[in-house]
Amino acid sequence: MSAQTSPRDRPLLGVFLMIGFSLIAPGMDAFAKLAGAAIPVGETLAFRFGIQALLLLPLALALGLITRQSPNAVLWHFIRAALILLATGFFFTALKVMPIADAIAIFFVEPFILTLFGAVFLGETIGWRRVLACAIGFAGAMLVIRPSFAAFGPVALFPLGTAVTFALYMIVNRRTARDQHPVEIQAWTALAACALILPLLIAFQGSGFQPLDPVMPEGRYWFYLAGVGVIASISHLCVSGALRFAPASTVAPLQYLEIIAATGLGYMIFADLPDTQTFVGIAIIISSGLFVIWRENKAPDMDPTPATRAAPTSPRPGKI
Repeated sequence: MSAQTSPRDRPLLGVFLMIGFSLIAPGMDAFAKLAGAAIPVGETLAFRFGIQALLLLPLALALGLITRQSPNAVLWHFIRAALILLATGFFFTALKVMPIADAIAIFFVEPFILTLFGAVFLGETIGWRRVLACAIGFAGAMLVIRPSFAAFGPVALFPLGTAVTFALYMIVNRRTARDQHPVEIQAWTALAACALILPLLIAFQGSGFQPLDPVMPEGRYWFYLAGVGVIASISHLCVSGALRFAPASTVAPLQYLEIIAATGLGYMIFADLPDTQTFVGIAIIISSGLFVIWRENKAPDMDPTPATRAAPTSPRPGKI
């Protein structure tokens, strides 16, 4: 049964699954940040999507979700994979130097970008209130980006790059993924991502180009890399289940708990704590995002499929 037609008769379970996602998902970011001290970003990506493929492909087979893929479907899997690799690569690179909470807060402008992209690429109608909310949300993001840019340089813009590429990924999903189960889509996308990143790692081996020159993990770094892939896969299943058991407009606001969880985890592991200006920016981003969700739920006539557009209705790229 497709996500659009599945019964929403267990909303409490959906709420619990989204809360679970929001609480455990920052653990993947923590593992990626820890791994980033010695492991190239490209190699972390290979482990992240390789483990997802190893976990989700057997699950999809066991559930009878794997279907024959046409050449056109395969092409779109690779397009999705390329976008999600870029999005995740930007984010993991930012995590090497930035606090987790700051990077996540900047990424949360993605719902605003997605709203605007929906109007530009899909012809969706948005009212002036949501446009204004998007502008205010971007202003909040600038409050987070400015001190981060001063402290870390251009890498502070990488979470914004993640937001743009992930919004494009979501636009592609809206166009192409309506007739497939989300677990099947993510299994094939993970496999396509591996097919893209592994040749690059082989080609750049010994090149000295740090992001793509692989190294042999040692000791605890095996654990960090495994943690990235396992938590990403589990959190994806949580958010997919949440969206199947409850309306997106019900569970979407709960994803902002992720910023709170990321702040706590970043402080406990890395002693990172956002400053006052960053906290103000985070509050503005959250408020604007909640307003966009409320407007999209209040005015369904503006969008024939408002539930698919409630922001944010999908996990961050690291969770995909």
